Amino acid sequence: MKTLVIITHPSLETSVVNKRWVEELKKYPEKYTVHELYKVYPDENIDVEKEQKLVETHGNLVFQFPVYWFNCPPLLKKWLDDVFLYGWAYGSKRDKLKNRKIALGVSAGIKNVDYSETGRYRYTLEQVLSPFETTAIYCKADYRSFFAFYGAEFEPSVS
Repeated sequence: MKTLVIITHPSLETSVVNKRWVEELKKYPEKYTVHELYKVYPDENIDVEKEQKLVETHGNLVFQFPVYWFNCPPLLKKWLDDVFLYGWAYGSKRDKLKNRKIALGVSAGIKNVDYSETGRYRYTLEQVLSPFETTAIYCKADYRSFFAFYGAEFEPSVS
């Protein structure tokens, strides 16, 4: 089954890193479905049933986003709240995410060294992103960690 990549970037058109990742993913439509939340839901009114069916028709799930105030962009949080419902994503009667591989692809504007217990922000990126892992565990999914691109704000020509 194909992998569903949920892209959540508030201004993808001005992004360098995430925009490039999307361009690459779109070269392989037989492997990936690229789903851009801000494009599909500019009004943030999420069609929950449509989104649940989309997830159900894919094997793996990847959330791609810029680390945004040490979290995900607000539309992704809303999507998770709206779509990962009791009775669908978790609960005694439904387990649509059970054993589904879930991973993250994130761009972190700051340097890797700043995401450390001795660094500028005192927490690792793994710690910052731990709510996603915990959510996957809660839904009995198979969390596969994250891939991160660090330091984009310091080397804009590279990012």
